[in-house]
Amino acid sequence: SHPRPGEVSLAHHGVLFLDELPEFRRNVLEVLRQPLEDGVVTVSRAALSLSFPARFTLLAAMNPCPCGYLGDPRRDCLCSPERVRGYRGRLSGPLYDRIDLHVRVAAVPWQDLSSPTSGELSVAVRRRVAAARERQRVRSAGPGRPGPNLNSSLSGSALEQHCRPDADGRRLLGSAMNRLGWSARGYARVLRVARTIADLAGEDRVSARQVAEALQYRAYEARHQHEG
Repeated sequence: SHPRPGEVSLAHHGVLFLDELPEFRRNVLEVLRQPLEDGVVTVSRAALSLSFPARFTLLAAMNPCPCGYLGDPRRDCLCSPERVRGYRGRLSGPLYDRIDLHVRVAAVPWQDLSSPTSGELSVAVRRRVAAARERQRVRSAGPGRPGPNLNSSLSGSALEQHCRPDADGRRLLGSAMNRLGWSARGYARVLRVARTIADLAGEDRVSARQVAEALQYRAYEARHQHEG
């Protein structure tokens, strides 16, 4: 009778990580749609209705199928097509639509696990991210716009002004939208991701290259749902 903040509010201004995403009940996952869109979660009871802050970064992981081996070149999948469809069907299209980046991660060969790491240092990534956020802060500064407006919060005229691709990028994006039938929400999210990719590269304009990369992150969604 007295609602308290849950995980989505405890993750406010942080990261909410959901492992084995399809193992959550579907009604629980559907509740994520409001905070992912609005940054708040509303809990209603008979006597009152309360809203809690919930502006978080969602990070989720899932297997390709219940046994985990669908598409694995080394082991056979034991799941029937019906079981795979039921597993993936726990995630609705509107929830997929609110997740910007869909990345398929292959198993790491043991040779790579046993070899010395040679990846980019975290401190270098941090510097690049900080520089990209500063570009966004400077770009959004102006009268009536208090605080840094990051790309994730851009909408309406600000979205079109700051995230508009060049001519080649617009043609590529238009072709993809028509072919894949994505929603207006998907269109806006592709623009924001493309703008962020350009900011990380230190570029002022959004080119077809950044649009193509942003589209690739959502193209897996289309393949995933088609396979399911």
